[in-house]
Amino acid sequence: MAKNLTLKFTEDEAEILIDALESDLEGYVEAAKDARANRNQNDVATFTEASNRITAVLKKVQAALE
Repeated sequence: MAKNLTLKFTEDEAEILIDALESDLEGYVEAAKDARANRNQNDVATFTEASNRITAVLKKVQAALE
């Protein structure tokens, strides 16, 4: 089971984290598209799962800023 961590960030640091996650997410979404075009289902699954996990973390950080 994954261990929960508590981290503290300033708003500026959280924005930096959001920017980094969005950039990483964009890379995985593009990689999944490329894998689909190449009919590589294993990579599609891997990159889609990664993008879903990044999206979940991104939503948590964004919610903390609201």
